[in-house]
Amino acid sequence: MNKNFLPFSKPDINQAAIDEVVDSLKTGWLASGPKVKIFEQDLRNYLHIKHALVLNSATSGLHLALKCLGLKEGDEVITTPITFVATLNTIEHVGAKPVLVDVDLTTYNIDIEQLKNAITSKTRAILPIHYAGVPVDLDPLYELAKKHNLRVIEDAAHAIGSKYKDKLIGSFGDVQVFSFHPNKVITSGEGGCITTSDDELARLIGIMRFHGIDREAWNRNSKEGSQHYDVIAPGYKYNMLDIQAAIGIHQLRELEIFINKRTALAMRYNEALSEWSELALQKAPNYSYRNSWYLYAPLINKEYAKMTRDEFMIKMKELDIGTGYHYQAVHLFRYYKDKYGFKRGDFPNSERISDGIVSLPLFPAMTFADQDKVIKAMKQIFHRK
Repeated sequence: MNKNFLPFSKPDINQAAIDEVVDSLKTGWLASGPKVKIFEQDLRNYLHIKHALVLNSATSGLHLALKCLGLKEGDEVITTPITFVATLNTIEHVGAKPVLVDVDLTTYNIDIEQLKNAITSKTRAILPIHYAGVPVDLDPLYELAKKHNLRVIEDAAHAIGSKYKDKLIGSFGDVQVFSFHPNKVITSGEGGCITTSDDELARLIGIMRFHGIDREAWNRNSKEGSQHYDVIAPGYKYNMLDIQAAIGIHQLRELEIFINKRTALAMRYNEALSEWSELALQKAPNYSYRNSWYLYAPLINKEYAKMTRDEFMIKMKELDIGTGYHYQAVHLFRYYKDKYGFKRGDFPNSERISDGIVSLPLFPAMTFADQDKVIKAMKQIFHRK
């Protein structure tokens, strides 16, 4: 491994989390157990929400939310092309149809005006993405949902700790799905979480995330537990492990510290890069918010940069700087083009973002010296002094 290489992301795992994992290994609680319960309670306390159900991934969370809300063949779910493909895949998994709406070119979030025109008699849910941690404008979105009797599943994979008008994402609204992947704001190795105040939905998710068993079965091998249970639906194997929750418990305790560090780095990037013609930066929305800064992802203006985004990423790698690509517009993937007839030109803002976006290094353990190395490399590539 090249010790000089700076990755675009790196999880920051403290000794307390390592010790917690070791404790799980020593006690024998490897699958879902008491640490999962602690992590869920900690999430409920942090978000001030009634239900927080942890899972093995955010993808599982999206699937379960759609499934347990009763989405089925013939239903339509509105979302955007600028997201990881799991968002659309899970809509497909329940037999529903993804209906795409272009994004705003400044925030990269769903365009609310275009959303209004996408609602049909078959629409059953809206699935917005809080891109890079910038919250979607939720007040008008929920007004539309209420007007048309639609459910809202917020893809909050990027947004743990983000706030919309002083309210934490996940503390209000309908349903939210968070990600604890290794490159996210906090991690549990892999993992995800669904938050909601809907008692019946939470009950169904709790059943379906572990084989459709009608009661909690994680402690059935304990002295107090019972080996007898019933299965009331063909559920899934989506439960989080205790060794994952062991990490998540301590990551959540450091979340505010992580956000402060990410914010400081993002502000330094803004100060250094905001006037560069080679770049277009994601802009702040016109409402109050807090960004968790999952990503710092400018667009490459190839006319001024004299290179494409892919060429820029190659040059950065040659200078020992890692970058990321978040994301290729999903309507340009073969499966979705073939099935729905999507083509280039359908969603111009999403395509502009998809063609130009690059994620620069940003993670809590990153130092200002590391960041200066990134900026120095970019100056070299763009022939700036």
